[in-house]
Amino acid sequence: MIFSSAIFVFGFLPAFLTLYYLAPMRARSAIILLGSYAFYGWWRLDYLALIFGMSLVSYAAAHLAHTTRSGGVKTWAVRLGVLFDLAVLGYFKYTVFALTGLSDLSVALGGGDITVPAIILPIGISFHTFQSISYIIDVARKDAPPARNLIDFLAFGSLFPQLIAGPVLRYKDLSAQFANRTHSAAKFLQGAGRFSQGLAMKLLIADSVAPLADRLFAISAPSASEAWLGALAYAIQLFFDFAGYSAMAIGLGLMIGFRFVENFDAPYRSQSITEFWRCWHISLSRWLRDYLYLPLGGNRKGPLRTYFNLMLTMVLGGLWHGANWTFLLWGAWHGGWLAIERAFGAKSAAQVWPRMIGWPVTMSVVLIGWVMFRAASVEDAFQIYAGMVGVHGWAVTTDIAWQIQPTELAALAVGMALCAPGQWLQRPIANAPSLLRGAGAFSLMTASCLALIAQTHSPFLYFQF
Repeated sequence: MIFSSAIFVFGFLPAFLTLYYLAPMRARSAIILLGSYAFYGWWRLDYLALIFGMSLVSYAAAHLAHTTRSGGVKTWAVRLGVLFDLAVLGYFKYTVFALTGLSDLSVALGGGDITVPAIILPIGISFHTFQSISYIIDVARKDAPPARNLIDFLAFGSLFPQLIAGPVLRYKDLSAQFANRTHSAAKFLQGAGRFSQGLAMKLLIADSVAPLADRLFAISAPSASEAWLGALAYAIQLFFDFAGYSAMAIGLGLMIGFRFVENFDAPYRSQSITEFWRCWHISLSRWLRDYLYLPLGGNRKGPLRTYFNLMLTMVLGGLWHGANWTFLLWGAWHGGWLAIERAFGAKSAAQVWPRMIGWPVTMSVVLIGWVMFRAASVEDAFQIYAGMVGVHGWAVTTDIAWQIQPTELAALAVGMALCAPGQWLQRPIANAPSLLRGAGAFSLMTASCLALIAQTHSPFLYFQF
């Protein structure tokens, strides 16, 4: 089940909200837990058992780390809990990648093939793993109180608004809200508005641009125009798909009284890669900073160690996205640019490059990175890079030109306008009267529902991560 489906919008969500608000406050964590398990189990019941098992182990590890008086026991409780979560993630996400590489090496050395099992990746396993690890570490560090009871923690670990594709939540950001959160008509309507905004971002822009991006990335030898247009189309598709999901998750959270962290802050208006990573997938950036970059030493051990830490953090962040060399290289690309900007004194993210070139340089780096992120293989990515510099010609070929639809270009143009630097479009929207904004949200929801009924199945891009 996905948010942008008729069964969710017209079936699951109304039923869940009805049960939630009919239940007394003390029972609402249990309603969230049952609703979240129903939401996830709609896909596969066996992987629901996996999510439940990971939550139990993480809860037990954190409880032991919190209650023991032995420093050794505490250390091993944290280590074993984190290692268990990472082992589960490693098996499902990286076994095929590792065995395929070993098989290729074996064949190259004259040996035989290694059997590679077929493993289905559980949806949202990366997000659930990071949240489980953060709970263990936060409770052990006493940065957060342990969950009041097992039901609260299971509800946190399976919270359906963000279970599948984030934001990456930390229990210390929600612990107080599980104990005491407010519900009001204003908060509910605010959440409904954010949900309708996210649904429109996904259905009206991301899904409209997706065929254009898919078509251009499928060209074996794209021209410069085709390669750059494909990169731009994918950049818009990915942002409106993922930011749309995050907006829906935040909206759903508000509808049941929770305030989740914002996950995007106009990343395509950034003046540097440093600023970009403070605005793109904010919850992941903060997780990598707090649980990887800072424990590695951050910037406290000299310039060379700082550059190494930045590079390693981004490479591992790339690997978190998927078991493919493309993700590793994408992470290294961004890590390298972060190190370069730090070498230039990137203490203030918006002051790395001269103002006139900051945005063009940043967007060029981002678009080049998205090619590697989107390509099926490193070889495919370099074919597109060759196209970007004109190796395969410059103009859009006739075979491609006739396939481009006006609706695709219109959605791309709207997406670009909404992401453009400056406040020429955003300020009038933000300053509009509440009645007008409400009418706009209703119109977006109506248009989205019409698109929902008309379209075929279209899962969110970040489900694969």
